[in-house]
Amino acid sequence: MNSILFYAILLSLFPIAELRGGIPYALANNINPFVAYFVCVGANILAFPIVFFFLEFLHPLFLKIDFYKNLFDKFVIKTREKLNDKIKKYGFWGLMIFVMIPLPVTGAYTGSFAAWLFNIPKKKAFLSVVLGVVISGIIVTTIMLTGIEAFQFLLKDIKWELLA
Repeated sequence: MNSILFYAILLSLFPIAELRGGIPYALANNINPFVAYFVCVGANILAFPIVFFFLEFLHPLFLKIDFYKNLFDKFVIKTREKLNDKIKKYGFWGLMIFVMIPLPVTGAYTGSFAAWLFNIPKKKAFLSVVLGVVISGIIVTTIMLTGIEAFQFLLKDIKWELLA
């Protein structure tokens, strides 16, 4: 059980898998749904400080490289200017909704990066990402539990027909 939770935590920490990988893995290995939810959500929330630590540490170093500085100036600053009104209007709620949708390229890592990119205040961004992760965890857990129940129901019907 400890190794299963360890792997579920790792999957929840991986940028691509996140909760979409951790919770299904834990549930598929018969971990209690509440334990799976809280462990995986807790691990996925750690993405925010990880992203901000690396960006705040690496970004000033990268700005010393001309290629990166030119790229940053050309695309990032223009993107910030272009989307500034929408970020001001939808910032907190838009970020939360973006993080909570359990699809590829959405989640805590991308949401944290977007918060940094668009200069959303760190406390506000953290709360938005955490709420998005909590809701995403509920969505993934619900889909997994209802999907597993539906799949088991279908298997029972198939077995019954095969025996008849």
